[in-house]
Amino acid sequence: MIGPNGSGKSTMFNCVTAFTRPTSGAIEFQGRSLVGKSPTAIAELGIARTFQGSRLFTSLSVFDNVAAAAGLRHGVNLLDAVLGTPRLHRQAAAVRAFAEELIDLVGLMPQRDRTAGDLPYGDQRRLEIARALGTKPRLLMLDEPAAGLNSSETAALLQLIRTIRDRYQVAVIVVEHDMDLIMNLCERIQVLATGSVIGEGTPAEVQASPVVREAYLGHA
Repeated sequence: MIGPNGSGKSTMFNCVTAFTRPTSGAIEFQGRSLVGKSPTAIAELGIARTFQGSRLFTSLSVFDNVAAAAGLRHGVNLLDAVLGTPRLHRQAAAVRAFAEELIDLVGLMPQRDRTAGDLPYGDQRRLEIARALGTKPRLLMLDEPAAGLNSSETAALLQLIRTIRDRYQVAVIVVEHDMDLIMNLCERIQVLATGSVIGEGTPAEVQASPVVREAYLGHA
């Protein structure tokens, strides 16, 4: 999803994930309405997102950030927690294994025990993706994941998103201003301007659209 600043891209993300309540219309995911649900309920339905600005638990470790999210799919009841049942230990082991899998996926295993707030910016962005994946989403929404990254980091991000899509069979929606990333990554692109869809199609179709070029891509 691309478009000028203020076109409604992040607002769309916020409406889907219940950080903004829509004033009209419908939002559905796999046949179920999302309107009126809480962010937690939406995460439980299989939607996870990252934000433009960091929302990490900055005082927790890399591992604890991802394990907190992984716990959503490996819950235990109060009795298990009080009695320390075998199920509790199995679930804790499953959380640990999955969290470490995701940390390794994004290349942060050497920094597993480092405090998240002490990570370089690029590493924080990758940790946010790992944490979102910890909820085992069916839909992963990435809000400007390449913002602030250099060219080599952006190239690595492109490959990481492809790996996530293929390995975990998750749909990915990316909001981004980096056109090289978008054109080389995305199968379909939707273009917003002033809250309306002005173009949609393959990268080649979007690049060829006079309306899109006028509003966003330029005439060159």
